[in-house]
Amino acid sequence: MIAVLVVATLSLKGGVGKTTVALGLAGAALQHDVRTLVVDLDPQANSTIALDTAPTTATVADVLDEPRRSVLHGAIARSGWGDGLDVLVGAEQTERHNHPDPSPKQLDQLRRALQRLVHADGLLGDHMAGEGDDPYQLVIIDCPPSLGQLTRSALAAAHRAVLVTDPTMFAVAGVQRAFDAVQTERQRGNPDLQPLGVLINRVRPRNTEHEFRISELREMFGPLVLTGVLPDRSAIQQAQGACMPIQRWDTPGAREASAVFTLLLGRVLRSDRRRDPADAVTAPPTTR
Repeated sequence: MIAVLVVATLSLKGGVGKTTVALGLAGAALQHDVRTLVVDLDPQANSTIALDTAPTTATVADVLDEPRRSVLHGAIARSGWGDGLDVLVGAEQTERHNHPDPSPKQLDQLRRALQRLVHADGLLGDHMAGEGDDPYQLVIIDCPPSLGQLTRSALAAAHRAVLVTDPTMFAVAGVQRAFDAVQTERQRGNPDLQPLGVLINRVRPRNTEHEFRISELREMFGPLVLTGVLPDRSAIQQAQGACMPIQRWDTPGAREASAVFTLLLGRVLRSDRRRDPADAVTAPPTTR
């Protein structure tokens, strides 16, 4: 049985660009031929909109109600970005699953659903993948900006967590809470979960406050803070508004952001090689 690498993008403060990171990582995976499923757990469903999905007969809310394989397949659509990128679509109804004090069974629903994608020869979404498609190598979970059932379910299902922040005082405090949530889930029942790193978004050059907060983050989290930071560029919002990956938005700002997402994808895939070789997918190279 082939295991897939599951990565959650999270922040416990809204507005820091968590969905931007999920979309950028998905675009990098598409660019480098890493077959990927994006799970849109945020009730705002912004990833689903930006990924330009086709209509489905179900959503992730239905999957969390009843994680049968037929329901799961009805909730997965191809992304309009291109072949090799599918979406477990989000909906505002997902909020009904965001209980503040969920039971162990509720927390396990997403993990069980993803396991139901596993066939004898790997991970495959039948009707949306088609005959001969490769297994999924990567699952990206876009979490809501709160620590309720949805985010905790993502952490229960994930192997890696990308902690997203911007260089402001309140967002820095949110990183600590997100890091603590990862550590709690490791102890609660998912020892495979590890923080992949802290990705700093919306950085402005020569901004004294941003420089101070970045230094503060590096002092707090050391090498866990990723060296590549995402610049504050209008191209990112423009590409999302056009429902296109940033990798296809041909401006200097877009190319700068795209390079950061390529580095992030490389770190994700290298982390997969540190898992048990019997459980890991062989990752293609991310650079040429």
